[in-house]
This record gives sequence, structure tokens and C-alpha cells, in this order.
Amino acid sequence: MDLTQASYKEKNARAKKMMLWFAIISLSMGFAGWTSAYIVSSSREDWLKDFELPSAFFISTVLIIISSLTYVWAKNALKKGMSQQVSLALAITLLLGLAFIIMQFQGFGQLIGQGFYFTGETSNITMSYIYLIAAVHILHVVAGLISLLVVLVQQLRGKYSPDNMLGFELGATFWHFLGVLWLYLILFFHFYRP
Repeated sequence: MDLTQASYKEKNARAKKMMLWFAIISLSMGFAGWTSAYIVSSSREDWLKDFELPSAFFISTVLIIISSLTYVWAKNALKKGMSQQVSLALAITLLLGLAFIIMQFQGFGQLIGQGFYFTGETSNITMSYIYLIAAVHILHVVAGLISLLVVLVQQLRGKYSPDNMLGFELGATFWHFLGVLWLYLILFFHFYRP
């Protein structure tokens, strides 16, 4: 590879990483806005002050944390050129991501079981926020799963190597962001009690 190609490859990588970070910052600002609205709304008279978050939300938290660890395992294996381990770790990460979404929906089921609905006569503003924020996060996890599936397919096709990890790293960064974001949200909902 000549100097011009190397320079183009580096600029292309920097541009893609910068675009990803812009997206992450934008998403972070969106969720910060929703949690700020949650705080502002908590001064309402009809705000629900005493509630328990569904246990399924905490189980899903453990799952997404473990999925970040399996993505790290995949990256370390890729750096060592251990292709089968990379594929296995990515497949496990994908399954954990799917399990996260399943547990989120079970959490919604637990909320409904407690009599809390998103809308309608038995709904309240507190739970509507929780439903909305968790559902929007699930949509982003679906995008993360699509990204992860692309990374897994590319890995199975032999597209990644210790010298060619850009797509892999972009997918991993987005996935870790989703995990950190959910950790922030669950801690926020658990500890913020006006």
C-alpha cells in the first residue's frame, strides 16, 4: 500500500469514527433531555413516588453488561487472530442482546401486571416516561443488534484481521455505548425519587 492509499484509509477511518461519536453524542443528548423532563415532571401532583422497577429490568441490565464483556472477548481474540473465538464471542453477544430485549418486554409485562399501562385510564405520567424511555432504548438496541449481525457476517466472511478492525471497532463502540446508556437509565430510575 502506497502513502496515498494509507493516508486515505486513515482519513476514512477518522471520518467514520467521528460520525459515530457525533451520533453517540446526539443520542446521549436526547436521553438526557428525556431524563431531564422526567425530573421536571416529578413535581406534578399526580407523580407516582412509590413504585418498584420490574425485576426483569435488572436481569436485562446484567445481560447487557455481560454482552459488553463478550464483545471485548471477541475484540481481544481478533487482535490475536483467533477467528473461531471471535465468531463464538460475537454469536454469544448477539444472543445476549436478544435476551436483553426479551427481558425488557418481560419488564413491560411486569409493569402491566402491577396495573401500570403506557396510556389509558390506569396510566400515569411516571410510568409513561419509563415505558417511553425504555422503548426508545430498545429501538436503539435493535439497531445495535443489526450492527452486530453485520459485524458477525463480516467476521464469518473473513473480512476482519488484526490489521483491519475498523468496522468491528465501530460496532463494538456503539454496543458498549448502548450498555452504558442502559446502566445510566436503570440507575437513574432506581435512585431518583423526588
